[in-house]
Amino acid sequence: MAIDLKAVEQLATDQSSLKAAAGLAKLAKWSGVGASQDGALIWGECAGSGANPYRVMADLRDLGNKCTCPSRKFPCKHVLGLLWLNAEAVVPFVPADTPAWVSDWLGRRRGTSAAKPASSAPSTGEKDLRAARAGELEVAEDPKDVARREAQAAKRSEDTERAILDALDALEQWIGDQLRMGLAGFIDDATARCRRIAARLVDGKAAVLAGRIDELPSRLLALAAGDRPRGAVVELGKLVLLARAFRATPRDAEIRRAVAASETREVVLADPQALRVDARWEVLAEQVQTRRDGLVSQTTWLLNLAATGPRFAMLLDFFPASAGRRGSVFTPGERFQADLIFYPSQQPLRALLVRRDASGETPALEWPAPDTALSDALTRPLLAEPWAIETPLLLPQGRIARDDAGQTWWRSDDGKATLPVASEVDGLLCGTELTRAAAIWSGNRLTILAAQSPWGRIGSHE
Repeated sequence: MAIDLKAVEQLATDQSSLKAAAGLAKLAKWSGVGASQDGALIWGECAGSGANPYRVMADLRDLGNKCTCPSRKFPCKHVLGLLWLNAEAVVPFVPADTPAWVSDWLGRRRGTSAAKPASSAPSTGEKDLRAARAGELEVAEDPKDVARREAQAAKRSEDTERAILDALDALEQWIGDQLRMGLAGFIDDATARCRRIAARLVDGKAAVLAGRIDELPSRLLALAAGDRPRGAVVELGKLVLLARAFRATPRDAEIRRAVAASETREVVLADPQALRVDARWEVLAEQVQTRRDGLVSQTTWLLNLAATGPRFAMLLDFFPASAGRRGSVFTPGERFQADLIFYPSQQPLRALLVRRDASGETPALEWPAPDTALSDALTRPLLAEPWAIETPLLLPQGRIARDDAGQTWWRSDDGKATLPVASEVDGLLCGTELTRAAAIWSGNRLTILAAQSPWGRIGSHE
């Protein structure tokens, strides 16, 4: 079953989609490309602007298609890019077992009418394959234009740094005011006060730090009332440390990422010094949170099952809440071989998915043992990054139980460590002997992501 570029051109809704598809029809953009045994179904994962790739699939019999991206165009540029890959055989579409996410989509669309064939697909404006290709050609630039742009960029960078430093001065003054006026008043009025200083930080181009302060009241309210004064002191202290670290090294990529902005995906991928780890990973859990700034954060936690490399990886995406709920490309518990590239950091954690192998047989692997003693795992990250809000860690053998007051605790099997759990734990996690547990440590509470027991894996909601 074959498709040609003329069909791709007809299927595109406009010239811009066709041009974008031409840019995506490259080997480096795709992973996990495959086809059904009869060649009727094709699929692949396309790198996007976020940490997670988009899952793209198409049925060549009627050109029905699906993509997990939030585009309102149908078909989107990723679908057109996948069809373009197939039409020009840019990558081999090796026959393979149909992935579960393709089977799910196929099952849902069987009860509906088939998609419109290419000849009747909606079309607006003139579309031209040659023009789409021409957009990909490199154009020689005038050296004077390049030098002028570089000078303008350097000036913008200097202005931005000055604005951030001014905003951090205002932040430290604000923190001093809160302490002077009393923590009780700060805790009672934290939402309004944090919103005001967050707005000041946004004006000062410290948007990431503003988002962190905007979420500070919710972190305080999650604590027991008696723990909130201590929690407020810790949170404000971490902000002071971060502000002073920025003043000391304003060009440090890791600190700048915590204050102003993260590097783009393209910058991280082009960094020859960035750590790359090709290993087998397990999806521990996914956390989706709607933030006060109107964005939704989607965090996927991965556990490295290999003996070397960072033990955890965090794939982080943001998208507008107005775009609605976005489907996940991962399933908790699934394992796959993948190549990840980590953002530069003393303790690599945030990563991008570069390549993911097509689904296949996954050998049974036990979770690795904790790399360090629990006391070191709790404190060592704070020495390198004292302003961090949370740290993932592997817990040794233990159990989770609830005391008479209703507080949930994790306790090691040898009885030497007992840690409070952030939220109420029900189901299999509570009371079961856990040979390993993966959790996030906030400095005073654990959030359990998943665990292993003598009877198998237990997710956080099981």
